[in-house]
This record gives sequence, C-alpha cells and structure tokens, in this order.
Amino acid sequence: MKNNCGMFAEVNHASKKLFVLAGEASGDLHAAEVITALRQQRPHLDVFGIGGVHLKAAGVRLLYETSQINFMGFVEVAKHYFFLRRVIEDVKRSVLKEKPMAALLVDYPGMNLLLAEFFHQQHIPVIYYIAPQAWAWKEGRIEKMKRFITRLCVVFDFEVDFFQSRGMNATFVGHPIIEEIERFSPETREAFGTKHSLSLSQPRVGLLPGSRPQELERIFPAMLGAARLLKEKFNAAFLLGTAPTIAPEVYDKFLEGSDLNIVRTSAYGVMSQSDLVLVTSGTATLETLCFGTPMVVLYKAARLNYEIGRRLVKIQNIALANIVSQGLYATVKTVPELLQDEMTPERIAREAVRFLQSPELAATTRQALLNAKSKLGSLRPSAEVSKIILETLGETD
Repeated sequence: MKNNCGMFAEVNHASKKLFVLAGEASGDLHAAEVITALRQQRPHLDVFGIGGVHLKAAGVRLLYETSQINFMGFVEVAKHYFFLRRVIEDVKRSVLKEKPMAALLVDYPGMNLLLAEFFHQQHIPVIYYIAPQAWAWKEGRIEKMKRFITRLCVVFDFEVDFFQSRGMNATFVGHPIIEEIERFSPETREAFGTKHSLSLSQPRVGLLPGSRPQELERIFPAMLGAARLLKEKFNAAFLLGTAPTIAPEVYDKFLEGSDLNIVRTSAYGVMSQSDLVLVTSGTATLETLCFGTPMVVLYKAARLNYEIGRRLVKIQNIALANIVSQGLYATVKTVPELLQDEMTPERIAREAVRFLQSPELAATTRQALLNAKSKLGSLRPSAEVSKIILETLGETD
C-alpha cells in the first residue's frame, strides 16, 4: 500500500529529531516504552513533544505536560477550548522550528488528529499508535485518518481487518499492557496479607476509581458506598489502587471519617490480590482481564457528555474487557457494566455479592477472562512500534 505522506525525501533526516504526543497517563507510559526501545538503536535521537512523567524520565523534552491537557468529555474540552488551541499553535511553531523527521502520535484523537493534518502538510510522516476507536463511534474520522496517517499501529487484533478494509495501512503490534504486566512481580496472597494484617479467609475487594479527578468525583463515592454494604455482609477488606496522576490528599478527602479497612497499593497490586474488583471503565478493565480477576465495571459521565456519547456509540458494551472477551459487536457480557443512574451503591453491591457468594461464578468468569487474554497478542509493542518508525523513515539496518 502506498504511503500517505509521499514526500519523505523532503524530511530533514540530518536533525534526527522525533516529535511525540501522549495526552493521557496510559499513553505517556506506552510512548515512553517505544522511545526507550527506539533509543537502544538510535541513542542520539532527540525527542520532544507533549507527555508525562514517563516520557520525561525517558529524556523527552516536554513542551507541555499531559496533566495540562488531559480533559475528559465534550463539556470539559469545550470549557478549555482556547487553552487547547494555544497548545496546538505552540506545538506547530515548535515543529516548524525543530523540523522533526517524524511524528509519533499516541491515542488522544481529539488533538492528535488535528495535528496529523498539520504534519501531513509539512511532509512529516505520522505513525499513530493506539488507534482512535472508530469501530465504536465516529467512523467518519477514518477519511481524515486515511489522508494524514502514514502507519497505524493497532493494539487489538480485530482492528486490523476493520481499518485495512477501509483502506488504511494498519499493523497489529500487540497490546502494551501485556508488556507492562510481564514486568510486574506479584506478592503471594499470604505475604500481602501478613504485610497488611489481612486474614487469608477475608474477602478482598479491589477499588479502582480511575486516574482522572473527574472520575473520582463521579464514581468513587458510589464505589465507597457499595464497599460499606459489602463490609457489613462479608467483613471484606478493601484494596485501593491509587493513580500516580492523583495526589494522596485527593483520596483522603473521600475517605475522611470512613470506617473501612482500606489498603492503598498499586493498580496491579489490586488486580493481583483481589477476589473481585470494582473498576472504572477504561484500560484498567483490560488490565484486570489479564489477571483474570472478576470485576464490576462502573462508569458515570456528565449528563450532557453521556447523552451525546450515547447517540454516537454504535456498540453495546463499553468495557474493553467485554469487547475483547465477547467480540466487537456482542451483546452478552462476561462482566457486568453499571452506567450512569444504574451506578448506585446498592446495585454495585448486588453485582459484587453474586461473585463473592458464588465460587463457581467467580471461577467461570476468571477462566473466561484469562482465555480472552490471548487475543491481546504476545508481541512486544515497544519493539514493534520502534521498528515501524525506522521502517517508515527508511532507516532499518
């Protein structure tokens, strides 16, 4: 297939610069893995752009930080429209000055698709990693993607056929969470229990309220309400997965005066140690799937955002864990989803009780999740994407 940016010869390769943009915390981590792998082959590569703590640690020169532009939903984006326009104009000026040899755009389609058009105009090839979910909504974006994206690196196997059948140069690179989970070394249940004074027989319920302040505001109170009901019924212990993007005192505000026995740990610690997880919809449901931990998926957006989104989304399931395990257009669910007004403490607790009272249901669900993990591939995405960047530039050894 012919490359969309047909003028690679005009790119200034001598500068050995790469632009990268990751507008969310997960994208920052995935992009940093790629940059690290790329620098193993091109150690003097100069990388600049927008990212978070992981890209900064990887030596990327940041024009803005991810936390400054990470707004969720139509309403929040609209409220910060002028600031985001200023960010885009600053990026354009920096690109014209620095003349990168390519752009690596990671997820975050609202800003990245706007910038993809600009890079195309400057004859700078665009490698897009973690495709916009056009299979779920806004399929009309594909026409713009076809014109402006040189190589599309997709993380779900079903995306290859979806995008290729619509004329795009799409390559399955595997899902980055597989690579990241491989590096995690879980403690035994006994060791974790001893460290945190938890009984081995005590049910452990994980709480993963999300990585954005707006998610905590809308979801965490109902999650904690359900936790209180479960404590009364099961004397459960609760593991809270804290996000590096949220300060500890933000959690303190929600937990003030709580009589819950809550252990704070990493998200992967929660997923590996819990019998059941209450989780905000997003990548965390996919990570929980990889651990085979039964879950109840929760989501609540601002009312206007939800009403707009409900009219645009064309698939039945919103949780990635259900989409991967059951298929893109399936209506059945491996794990329950509670959205908007359904997401009450009582409904959450009711779904949780089903798993905690039925070892058979928990075991069946665990096996279904672990079976679905194979669909995420066994490739190392950081190496695959870095190879595609070099191939795109004609710099393979």
